[in-house]
Amino acid sequence: MSRYGPRIAALERRAERERAALEADATDAASYLREGAGRAVWLYVEARTGGRLVPFSPAELAALENAMNRWFECYARCHGVALEAAFTIREAAELLVQTRNIDDVGQLLTGVPPRN
Repeated sequence: MSRYGPRIAALERRAERERAALEADATDAASYLREGAGRAVWLYVEARTGGRLVPFSPAELAALENAMNRWFECYARCHGVALEAAFTIREAAELLVQTRNIDDVGQLLTGVPPRN
């Protein structure tokens, strides 16, 4: 287990709780990105760019992706879209590095809300 293991486990537990208790309200959409998916993606970016590459176990990587995807599902649901997210953490991290904005990452990955 990497030094990030406990943080990953906590993120996954929180994501599962929030997904189970979801009441789709558009005003909550941004918080699912900023306080949820964004934290999961940033943890991955931090581990990959912080000077030393931190290896994640397969279980840690799966838990991190699961947490991130549950929050993307919550985000989409707040916009009235049922989504079964299956994005990779690397895909989201690359977008975050490019856009520097988790709101853009959420929209680009989920397509919610549609771009004009």
